Amino acid sequence: MKRSECAHAVGVDVGTTVTKAVVFAADGTALRRAARPTVLCRTGPGRYEQDTEVVTASVLAVLDELEPGPVAAVGVTGQGDGLWAVDEAGHSVRPAISWLDARAADIVAEWTASGLLRHMFDRTGNLPFAGNAGPLLAWLDRHEPATLGRAATAAYCKDVVVQRLTGLRATDVSSVPFLDPGTRDYDPALLDTLNLAHRRNLLAPVLAAPVGELNTAVGGLPSGTPVVSAPYDLPAAALGAGVAKVGDGLLIAGTTLACQVLSDRIGTGEPAGLTLTTWEPGRWLRALPAMVGTAGLDWVLNLAGATTDDLPALLADGDSTGLSVLPFFAEAGERAPFVAPTARARIDGLHTGVTLADLVVATCEAIAYSARHCLTAAGLDGELYAGGGGMRSPAWAQIFADVLGRPVRVLADEEIGARGAAQAALRAVGSAELPPPSTTDLSPRRSHDDRYADYLTAVANARSTWRTAP
Repeated sequence: MKRSECAHAVGVDVGTTVTKAVVFAADGTALRRAARPTVLCRTGPGRYEQDTEVVTASVLAVLDELEPGPVAAVGVTGQGDGLWAVDEAGHSVRPAISWLDARAADIVAEWTASGLLRHMFDRTGNLPFAGNAGPLLAWLDRHEPATLGRAATAAYCKDVVVQRLTGLRATDVSSVPFLDPGTRDYDPALLDTLNLAHRRNLLAPVLAAPVGELNTAVGGLPSGTPVVSAPYDLPAAALGAGVAKVGDGLLIAGTTLACQVLSDRIGTGEPAGLTLTTWEPGRWLRALPAMVGTAGLDWVLNLAGATTDDLPALLADGDSTGLSVLPFFAEAGERAPFVAPTARARIDGLHTGVTLADLVVATCEAIAYSARHCLTAAGLDGELYAGGGGMRSPAWAQIFADVLGRPVRVLADEEIGARGAAQAALRAVGSAELPPPSTTDLSPRRSHDDRYADYLTAVANARSTWRTAP
């Protein structure tokens, strides 16, 4: 089939709890969508796993439901980090370990105490955490060597899916925990330093644009259809949002607060977050995902028996004057724009005259201050695109614009991860790419500069009191 006859593309986004697929027309219109839930299993304290077979079956199910027919290509993105140990055919040799898993916390603590973690950040711009593939591979090497002996690949989720669909064993540059960002390949010296050089055979080849061919027809997709291992979910979302120039950024106000900015240099400031290699040489995404976004607001609402349905009225009635909130509500502390495992939220200025509406406004503003902190640290100085559940509230979206002190381009398409996967697939096969998604542009209406300065002072004071270890 000639590519000119295939104007459509499919993007698949394999999330932690749901798999989604969207077929896009050449003009960027989302023609059809499909979704299937998947299961995240808590197998013990701090342990979270998934059944690889269930996840791959969910991909086949959404493609069947979508019935896209012939397309130019299919792109697959998905949850990052974690570790999916599979055999030569891409079948699991143990349940996949989720990025939410904490079993490697002791490994991270050892690397921190020895200086290895800082060495990794200085070398790669990435600071591993317990759910990262690097510490998880070290944990399996120490505790389940027989498992690794049965495995052919220690992979990312999306790469396993692509292998099952096409037989291709490969990954892209965004999904490499031991990457040398200069050579865009594995760093043998780093593997040796971490005592993991003997596991080099488990790391899939890094390809500039991994493309396989569908081995069996599904959902009207003929066998032979190009299937691309797109960047994982964070960089895929940036691609789908239209982040294209150095200094442009993306804010996803979801359960977590995912902030990232396109850069032409490797981040080596305060050790936190990620520096993700993109498909374009000399370009990286500085990603600083704060632990809590909408989850912090949900906690406040739940305490009062309110829901997000009450948010419009609460934001309209509230006044945050005199209130100060530090939005570090996560039990695991904070990871961006600084790392503080014992960080805790604070609410100052409470008295009997404070209403729920006042507290909700203060919390929404505090989460926006956190976003500004992260985006500033990441180097934002261009266009800012925004999406996620928090942006579905016009009032909260306006608070973000006010606090950030810059225009915010709110994305109309909620499935920007799938869009980014489709965009990467089209790029990989040389087809015309999708146009940028439509946005609603918000301009700031009032300045929060003074209160943001107060927020930074409060954060600095709080950091001096938090314990350095649990």
